[in-house]
Amino acid sequence: MKRNKQDTAITINKIKQIAREHFTDHGYAECSLEEIARSAEVTRGALYHHFENKKGLFRVVLASVQEEVAQCIEEEASQSEDMFEQLYLGCRAFVTAATEPANRRIMLIDGPAVLGWEEWRQLDAKQSMRLLRGQLELMQLQGSLQNIRLDAATHLLSGALNEAALWLAQKTDAEEADAALDDCLHTLRRLLDGLR
Repeated sequence: MKRNKQDTAITINKIKQIAREHFTDHGYAECSLEEIARSAEVTRGALYHHFENKKGLFRVVLASVQEEVAQCIEEEASQSEDMFEQLYLGCRAFVTAATEPANRRIMLIDGPAVLGWEEWRQLDAKQSMRLLRGQLELMQLQGSLQNIRLDAATHLLSGALNEAALWLAQKTDAEEADAALDDCLHTLRRLLDGLR
């Protein structure tokens, strides 16, 4: 029984990894479950057994991408002891990780289009937005942030970060994308410094 659970977990992870590669390289619309199954060396039946349909598989892949982005945020934020620097580093990590080629198409382009904004926002709220709120709440408790409304501040910053990432994801010219990212990070630093 334990061996079967291990085999199942290995199969599911392999399907997710292959599906992520396909969704990244070709986009949701151009991917077929048949090709994903073939690349993962499983039958279509096995794929449907573990994932209800293409949208269900995409939802799981998007959730794993958002988990990875959240891990990047936590790792980057932990590089400083200063609360405001942690906030900046975490926000910067979100923008840069979300717009990386391996994440951009799934998280920012196809994610909202395939699942709809409401479900996309719910997935974001479980990961990046949760971390942002936690940082702001900690700063508020320690007296670093005063006279703010926590929910409003979380949604305002999260909305700005998501919009910046969506804007950057549309940049197709590498030089233009790099310049836009520099502009975003410079402006982000200025905005967050205004909270001090």
